[in-house]
Amino acid sequence: MICVSLLAKNRRDALRSMERAFSIADAVELRMDRMKAADLPVLIGARRGILIVTNRRKEEGGFFRGSERDRVNLLKAAAALGADFVDIEASTARALIGELAEAVKVEGGVTQIMVSSHDFSGTPPLKTLLDRLDSCRSLGAHVVKIVTYANTIEDNLRVLQLIPRALGEGQRIVAFCMGPKGRMSRIVAPLFGSTFSYASLRKGTEAAPGQLTVSEMREALRLFGGGGAEV
Repeated sequence: MICVSLLAKNRRDALRSMERAFSIADAVELRMDRMKAADLPVLIGARRGILIVTNRRKEEGGFFRGSERDRVNLLKAAAALGADFVDIEASTARALIGELAEAVKVEGGVTQIMVSSHDFSGTPPLKTLLDRLDSCRSLGAHVVKIVTYANTIEDNLRVLQLIPRALGEGQRIVAFCMGPKGRMSRIVAPLFGSTFSYASLRKGTEAAPGQLTVSEMREALRLFGGGGAEV
């Protein structure tokens, strides 16, 4: 499935972008870390498809400036309001991840937890990537997300190996590379079975380096025979 990442600055922009994104993509990732005066009930109530709520910490490419507890509390609030997914970094304190998992259970388990690991410097050896996969799983992830930066084309192949490995163990996963040399993995990942592949709404709104637009993703998947839908 193609997921549009939205880095809106305020509620009005977020609502406008969500309406457009849901009309052309399968899911939307709402990045709360850049938004001022966010209104979660209104935003989550406006969804027209699968919604992922993310509140990215600065160390992993985000903009949130508050405390870690405040950051995670926003995700807990999103779970209480019925967001489909909340995305929390594996580097978050284990106790806070546990609190989020408990909040999801209290709300009846409607929301699923995505535990993510980002590496903006490069792509480590396969053994390290597998260790990260296991670590994210141990934190109670419904979906594991592992993203690295591709310095070489070969880096893509290493990360893509995680997808069949995880799926073979019954673990849903998102795995691809960032950066100009990582663009191919964004296209191939859904063909391998990655739960989501992230795209921007249009040029200039990319949430991460190397992100393609929705139209570029759909055209590339069409050429590969994937059609742009979940495989």
